[in-house]
Amino acid sequence: LLSLHRARDFVVRQRTQLINMLRSLAAEFGIAIARGVARAIDFAKGIIEGKQSGFPDLVQDVLRVLSRQLVELHNRLRWYEITMRIQARLSRQAQLLQTIPGVGPVTASAVAATIGSGHQFKSGREFAAWLGLTPRNHSSGGKERLGKITKMGDRYLRQLIVVGMTSRVRQVTNHPERADPWLTNLLQRKPARLATVAMASKTARIMWAVLTRNEPYRPHTA
Repeated sequence: LLSLHRARDFVVRQRTQLINMLRSLAAEFGIAIARGVARAIDFAKGIIEGKQSGFPDLVQDVLRVLSRQLVELHNRLRWYEITMRIQARLSRQAQLLQTIPGVGPVTASAVAATIGSGHQFKSGREFAAWLGLTPRNHSSGGKERLGKITKMGDRYLRQLIVVGMTSRVRQVTNHPERADPWLTNLLQRKPARLATVAMASKTARIMWAVLTRNEPYRPHTA
C-alpha cells in the first residue's frame, strides 16, 4: 500500500509541474488560467478540443501535448484514489481514522500503512513532532517560547493532513453554522494559514490517540 502512495505522490508532483508550465505559457500570451486544479484541467481539455484560441500554431501544438499529458495524469490519479478508497475499507485502522473530521480515505490509508497502531510513538505530540507539525522550542531566561513549525518527518503524510485541514478551514468560511467552536475561535485569533497548521497538529495527536486506543474518534480524545 505504501508503494501505491509513493506512486500517487510522484504523479501529484508531476501534475503540479505540468499545471505550472501551462500557466506560464498561457500567461506569455495574456491568458490567465484560474486557480485550482479543476480550472487547469478545464483549460487543458479546451486546448485538446480546440476550444482555446489566441496562441500561435507552434505554441498551440506544445500546449496540446502538455494538456494531453496533464489530463492523462489527472485520470491516473483518480485510479490511485479509487484504489486507496477500496483499500481503506479493508483496514480497521483506516476506518477508525476516518471518524476524525477532515480525514478522508487517502490520508487514513497512508497513516495506517505508515505507522500501524502508532505504539512506536510515546505520545500524540511525539507523532506530530515526527511529522513536522510542532513548533520549535526556544527557551531563554527560564521562559519557553514556541517558534516556527518544524518540517522534519514524513513530508507526504504532513502534506495530506494539512490539505485535509485546509478544507476544514474553508468550510468554516462557507458554513460557519457547522463549524467546530474551537476552530472558529482559532480563526478569530490567527491567520488562516497558521490556524490550518495548528489544526493539522491537533489532528495528528488525535490520530495517535485513536490508533493506540483502537477506538473511533470522540471529542476531547487527544
